[in-house]
Amino acid sequence: MDNNTNVQRFKDVMGNYPTGVTVVTTVDENGVPLGLTVNSFASVSLDPLLILWSIDKRVSSYEPFIKTDKFAVHVLAGDQGDICSLFASKGTDRFGNCEWKLSDRNLPILSGAAGVMQCKMFKTVDAGDHTILIGEVVDIENYNKAPLLYHNRKFGNIPEEFYK
Repeated sequence: MDNNTNVQRFKDVMGNYPTGVTVVTTVDENGVPLGLTVNSFASVSLDPLLILWSIDKRVSSYEPFIKTDKFAVHVLAGDQGDICSLFASKGTDRFGNCEWKLSDRNLPILSGAAGVMQCKMFKTVDAGDHTILIGEVVDIENYNKAPLLYHNRKFGNIPEEFYK
């Protein structure tokens, strides 16, 4: 089997795997807010509290995210498909098109999320065409909202019987 076939099969299998959706935010060295949609998010450890996500080395915000010492992970709520699309799109004024504020830790915090974890950078790991960023959670807000799901390139709400 050739590599192109393997890549397509990999995309097909991973696309059929439902995930939650997050937006990760930070500020660059000039204090400009940055953010992107991420579904490669997972918990890592309870002691210390660690999470991970990965970033494509080709995205325009790669360097600022790799160089930052902090970031915020927003678990998107079921009604935030528009925010997911906004932060996944290129060439748009992401922060000019949503409600947000700076936290006490000087991180951009989006309004309406199901939960937000502010993290300090713990470690980065080179992983092929991506880098894995591991963050230590230093602040958590849980707004008890149902999360947004992503499956086969579509957004949806978690079925109520699974959430309640």
